[in-house]
This record gives sequence, structure tokens and C-alpha cells, in this order.
Amino acid sequence: MDKKKKGQEIENGLIWMLKSLLCAYIISGLLLLFLTFLLYKFNIDEGKVAAGIIMIYVISTFLGGFIIGKLSGNRKFLWGLTCGILYFALLLLVSLGVYRSLQGNGANVVTTFLLCAGGGMLGGMVS
Repeated sequence: MDKKKKGQEIENGLIWMLKSLLCAYIISGLLLLFLTFLLYKFNIDEGKVAAGIIMIYVISTFLGGFIIGKLSGNRKFLWGLTCGILYFALLLLVSLGVYRSLQGNGANVVTTFLLCAGGGMLGGMVS
């Protein structure tokens, strides 16, 4: 009976993670569309667009961490951190698939990782 319960917990955790990542990516898509609209209408400079993209990463991972924190109920910050790391990993894989190389230097990649992981962890802690 104990193995069944543990297996059910793992299955629930995977489903929660997929739901929170899906929500994070939907939020990212919507916010990126809004940023694109602002860029089109107001001809925003490159620095502000880069800052907007960073904000979108943080907001999306925060909401993903918040959602999984609410769903899990315990060790919320670890669930949120995991969500942020997986968000970054998928983002990195898509970037590698599209561009066939890393965009930017190593410091930018590490900074993006820390922002995604931190945003997810903060979202889990706040939930």
C-alpha cells in the first residue's frame, strides 16, 4: 500500500509541474505578444525590450512557482525552484534548437538561469 501511495504522489507531482510550466509558458506568450505590440506601436529601443524580456521571464517563473506551490502544499520553495529551473531548461533547449548555438555570452545565460530559478522559488515561497 505504501508503494502505491508514493507512486501516486510522484504522479501528482509530475502533473502539477506540467500544469505550472504550461501556465508559465502561456503567460510568457501573452506577455511577449503584448511587448511586441508595444514595440510595434511605440518603436521602443533595444534596451527597454531586453529589460521587458527579462521581466517576462521573472513574472512567468514567479507565477509558475506560485501555482505549483499552491498545488503541492509542502516544500513550496523547492517545487518553485524546480519549476524555474525546468522553465529555463526548456527555454534553453528551444533556443538551441532554433539558433543552433547559444545567444549571448555565458554571463547572460547564467543571469537568465538565476532569474528564472529565483523567480520560481520566490513564487513558491509566496504561495
